[in-house]
Amino acid sequence: MPLYELLCISRHVGEYKHIKGLVTASAKHVMDAGGVVRNIDYWGTRVLPQLMRRQKQKHKLGDYWTMHFDTNPRVMNTLKNRLKIDPMVIRWTMTKLGEKPEDIVKWTEKTRISKKVEMLS
Repeated sequence: MPLYELLCISRHVGEYKHIKGLVTASAKHVMDAGGVVRNIDYWGTRVLPQLMRRQKQKHKLGDYWTMHFDTNPRVMNTLKNRLKIDPMVIRWTMTKLGEKPEDIVKWTEKTRISKKVEMLS
């Protein structure tokens, strides 16, 4: 299963229970379909770079959050359709980070130090 990253900007509301519900529903959708949620990060409330319109409303503030998850492309498309109709979501983007674990591991984590180099140190 490929690893994806979801970056979402949700509507800023005074209470955080709405954002918690959106994040929980997104993660539950992935896990119910057999996927794995690896990480959820909340970046906080930020001023949007420009006035954004969504569902006939204008937004100046947004709550940013990310979710890393493994799932098949079919589930990713259904999640995209759910975010499209959710009134809390202003913008979102999904990026495929990799297909195999070798694609996801950083270059420095792939390198190994040979025994000869360790002996010289």
